Amino acid sequence: MTVTTAAQAAYIISAVLFILSLAGLSKHETARSGVVLGISGMAVALAATIALASQSISGTGAALLAAAMVIGALIGLWRARIVEMTAMPELIAILHSFVGLAAVLVGWNGYLEVAGHSAEDGGLTGSLLGVHHAEVFIGVFIGGVTFTGSVVAFLKLSARIKSSPLMLPGRNALNLGALVAFAVLTVVFVVGPNIGLLIAVTALALALGWHLVASIGGGDMPVVVSMLNSYSGWAAAASGFLLNNDLLIVTGALVGSSGAYLSYIMCQAMNRSFLSVIAGGFGIEAPVASDAEQGEHREIGAEETAELLREASSVIITPGYGMAVAQAQQRVADLTRSLRDQGVDVRFGIHPVAGRLPGHMNVLLAEANVPYDIVLEMDEINDDFAATSVVLVIGANDTVNPAALEDANSPIAGMPVLRVWEAENVIVFKRSMATGYAGVQNPLFFRENSRMLFGDARTRVDEIVNALGARV
Repeated sequence: MTVTTAAQAAYIISAVLFILSLAGLSKHETARSGVVLGISGMAVALAATIALASQSISGTGAALLAAAMVIGALIGLWRARIVEMTAMPELIAILHSFVGLAAVLVGWNGYLEVAGHSAEDGGLTGSLLGVHHAEVFIGVFIGGVTFTGSVVAFLKLSARIKSSPLMLPGRNALNLGALVAFAVLTVVFVVGPNIGLLIAVTALALALGWHLVASIGGGDMPVVVSMLNSYSGWAAAASGFLLNNDLLIVTGALVGSSGAYLSYIMCQAMNRSFLSVIAGGFGIEAPVASDAEQGEHREIGAEETAELLREASSVIITPGYGMAVAQAQQRVADLTRSLRDQGVDVRFGIHPVAGRLPGHMNVLLAEANVPYDIVLEMDEINDDFAATSVVLVIGANDTVNPAALEDANSPIAGMPVLRVWEAENVIVFKRSMATGYAGVQNPLFFRENSRMLFGDARTRVDEIVNALGARV
């Protein structure tokens, strides 16, 4: 068996492992094995790629390749060790940008490599040359959009720029014009390729990627993250065509299609049009931030909250990004165990876009060893709030906002939310009365059955756990 044959066999094994990994990641119970399968598939793929590359590169080239891998691995391990769960969304966004940048560089290299070879010395000719040029142009375009779009997402998620959408005059016409220009340039490039056109499409893609994501508001950022995940997959697939690497094509297609489907699910959960969001917020009005209070809120202390919980027959906890910021998941898990030990029925209600990353809250709760069977999705638990004694809203805001269902003029009107206000008592853990990430005031805070528990979520939950323990 030759090295090439062995590498191709290894690629098939890797592709199967990646498919099994996606299947495993679809359920809480099998997520850990899904991660292991994905890591195993990537390890096999890397080993096969290194074996193939060793046949065609010199000693210096091999040394450079090894050095690049070691540096990349060390940076990856370092970031993985120090990153907080609150910073995971922006980390994922910046990693997507690397995939996009790689696709741009691969595309440019593919053009320059073919441009430097004539038919006499083995260069492409005829229809194959046209196909190659189309692959180069499309790959550079997808990669450029992914690169700058992901950079903007990173800047928004890390609060380095404002999360509000950029509302340029005629923004939809600009996006549509950019796509039309890309289509025209692609045809021209295939007919008569030149470096000037490649520079033009690179600049066009970078500008379009920036504008697409800049035009999307903070409330839609969970969709943006999964959308960019899809873009990065298609960028990787485009690189696979240029590099003649079947595994990269398969992997890119898996990531691209799964990311697109996840984006669709997120849009449904937010009552957003899928096409509107991927088109840079087409048809979505920018939310107008307002800190104006809509009534008088009532406060509660940790001791009173503990008393309510002690007398409750059922409790539902709805976590949000604030829980992640406070790193309160472990103390919330302790509170859950304490209440269950006292015979209280405790469950969690998770909105599909809670946090700033799909599955963000699920990961945090799993990290704190909260049992999977009491962590329920919005559709599974929404009808149970009316029969619930106490709801603890820990760091959530937009996902529990009744204005989504009751105010047709609200920027989040029509968005499915957790109907926490139907419970007998609602305790909202919050640092202040400020609006949420979507910039919308929440009438929940002023309801008769709602009480505000201000302060750091971890500190407040810790006080409640201590109060419960003191009376056992």
